[in-house]
Amino acid sequence: MTSVDIIALLLFVALWVGYSWLTSGDPVLPRKSLNQVMAERRRDWIYNSLKRDLKMIDTQIMAGLQNGTAFFASTSIFAIGGCFALLGATDRVDAVFRDLAFVEYSGRAAFESKVVGLTALFGYSFFKFGWSYRLFNYCTILFGTLPMASDTSMPRNEVERIAENVIRMNIIAARHFNAGLRTIFLSIGYLGWFIGPYMFMASTLFVIVVLMRRQFFSEARRALMDHPAP
Repeated sequence: MTSVDIIALLLFVALWVGYSWLTSGDPVLPRKSLNQVMAERRRDWIYNSLKRDLKMIDTQIMAGLQNGTAFFASTSIFAIGGCFALLGATDRVDAVFRDLAFVEYSGRAAFESKVVGLTALFGYSFFKFGWSYRLFNYCTILFGTLPMASDTSMPRNEVERIAENVIRMNIIAARHFNAGLRTIFLSIGYLGWFIGPYMFMASTLFVIVVLMRRQFFSEARRALMDHPAP
């Protein structure tokens, strides 16, 4: 690999870390990201559920969160299998890439290294989705410990402590889910490396710009801010 390839890879990692830092955890900018706003809405949801004796709606929401996480975990496994299949077909890919004028082909070893890197990305996303699925499962169990709205024997501070445990677990699970989904999105930018390092940098920047717009300037975020939680 050339020095331009190394610079492109370092840019990819730097943009990934920077984007994660700006959109996850505590707000670091005056303008909150969509993920950070949704974390607040999760807290509102759990406290609102304390007013309901029948929590079928809440359990359905929990099931939906788990099913979505399981879907992306399965998708990551299929993607890993596709990467291994691509490694097995290196000879055919090598012959195709040599004939493409717009591809800056660096040789078989460089191609295999890029595929291994892509496999690592999908492996990372699988572990994030798998851990998120398990945390959502824990969150469901913790949710079952919430007292009934009609229970007046429990002190208010104890009720809030139990609710905060559920909220924290739900937010952590969502954070890992977002990390896995972020990896899937950035893998699209990573594909530009198979064409060349400059395309790698351009595709990564494009994906980051799209993701930043969705987090800070999208219609979804505007809908949440136009209807603030009580």
